[in-house]
Amino acid sequence: MFPLSHMLKAFVRTGTLKVIDADGKAHLFIGTPEPRVTMRLTDRSLYHKLFLNPELHAGEAYMDGRMSFEEGSTLRDFLMLFSLNRSTLANYPLQSVLKRISRGVKRFQQANPVGKAEQHVAHHYDLGNDFYRLFLDEGMQYSCAYFVHEDDTLEEAQRNKLRLLASKLQLKPGLKVLDIGSGWGDLALYLAAMEDVDVTGVTLSKEQHALSNEKARQAGLSHRVRFEMLDYRKLEGRFDRIVSVGMFEHVGVHHYGEFFSKINALLNDDGLMVLHSIGKMSPPGTASPWLRKYIFPGAYSPALSEVFPVVEQNSLWVTDLEFLRLHYAKTLNHWHRRFEANRDRIRDMYDERFCRMFEFYLISAESMFLTGSQLVFHMQLARRRDAAPIVRDYITDLQRHYRLQEAERLKILQPAEIRSESVPAK
Repeated sequence: MFPLSHMLKAFVRTGTLKVIDADGKAHLFIGTPEPRVTMRLTDRSLYHKLFLNPELHAGEAYMDGRMSFEEGSTLRDFLMLFSLNRSTLANYPLQSVLKRISRGVKRFQQANPVGKAEQHVAHHYDLGNDFYRLFLDEGMQYSCAYFVHEDDTLEEAQRNKLRLLASKLQLKPGLKVLDIGSGWGDLALYLAAMEDVDVTGVTLSKEQHALSNEKARQAGLSHRVRFEMLDYRKLEGRFDRIVSVGMFEHVGVHHYGEFFSKINALLNDDGLMVLHSIGKMSPPGTASPWLRKYIFPGAYSPALSEVFPVVEQNSLWVTDLEFLRLHYAKTLNHWHRRFEANRDRIRDMYDERFCRMFEFYLISAESMFLTGSQLVFHMQLARRRDAAPIVRDYITDLQRHYRLQEAERLKILQPAEIRSESVPAK
């Protein structure tokens, strides 16, 4: 099984990995007793492929069924073991060289000019609304939830997230709000339901655009909430508030100057912006080659050291910064459980290879928030230092206020048939 066996001897420092090769021979790599994983490889070409690019070819081998797990171990066990030993893999001489080469070309890996960005978004977000309904919450929010309590449901945690963001935006009647990367519209609709504000959402996904406008129409909010199929770089005018959730990961490091320059141009002098994004606590690196190829082309989760300099260069104040450290791991776990509960239906919509691909994505992402360097940050930005209150108690106070208001004000966001059933018969 050379040269893979040579790398695995250096790789496994935490846990025990048993590999059954294509000839049925078992190879044992022991670091510590737990966790224990037994992996079977049925393709001899994997000995070299995994040696040269383990992150790419492990995912592909699982998708194709050339890698499987036995003796009670699962893909989740393997990805946890992989994540726990990631640093030793990075220090393996060949992998260290390949990482340096990858960092040198990441400008091209993360190229997202106008036009190409739309293609990248369509690759993932236009898989079909019916598919996403099978594992997301009722509002179809495809970003990190906020678990105030350990036993919060996914729906409750996503509502908590909307409430937290709204509180940081300091909404007031009559304000113009921009939502960059508006998804399926739940955030924009929440803001308009809780305050008398005018909201424009922009997305590059055809599926999201159509459903968001339909949801606004059904809620009777079309006069104050609209969604446009538009690249944010083509926007004109000024806004009092800007919010962006889960979109910054698709910008690309070499487009950060363009992004924050546009934010400065779109934001009123006394305005506020809240940026919700995946980041990491480690130094700058590159995106997983498997994730880049199969899930999010052109995407990258930045180190904060890559964000702050560009914010400074564009004369923006960071008026608040908060980190959600384990919340995305919990979110992804909910998504995976719902995905597995609907796996047969998803297989009928696509095929088994697609199911394995998405399973690999959800579990590997969860492991990175549990044992890797990933986190989510909320960065509040302004053109003026006093645009937000100088004591952040207001965020907590407004969350309490909105929580009290939600039961009544969010009725309009329920589907029409549910609203009609809640009206007593006369």
